[in-house]
Amino acid sequence: MNYIFQLALILGVSFVGELLNAVLPFPIPASVYGLILLFLLLCSKIVKLEQVEQVAGFMISVMPIFFIEPTVGIMNSYGLVKGKIAALFIAAFLSFAAVLAVTGLTAQAIMKFKNKEKGREHESE
Repeated sequence: MNYIFQLALILGVSFVGELLNAVLPFPIPASVYGLILLFLLLCSKIVKLEQVEQVAGFMISVMPIFFIEPTVGIMNSYGLVKGKIAALFIAAFLSFAAVLAVTGLTAQAIMKFKNKEKGREHESE
């Protein structure tokens, strides 16, 4: 697949996420709609991993660039946050721990589900 097609596919899914955000009354960001939609398309094999893999890998590799602006913004607002540094670090650590735990539990649940499916396939043979 060429890069332009892969990028167009990802941008198309993101656009549909924006449309869903505009139409649906839920307080969910458009990017989350797009991620869920792409996940569902990949799981249902409507979109194959090979159709987005190279561009998605590139986007992940340059993702740290997107954190530069918020970091500089925090540095410029140091006067506002200097009394709350400890609370910010605690909140960041707790958020990190929660994301780590939920991700791990989700991965384990998916692995158990896949193993059960494989067991059912072997029983039916």
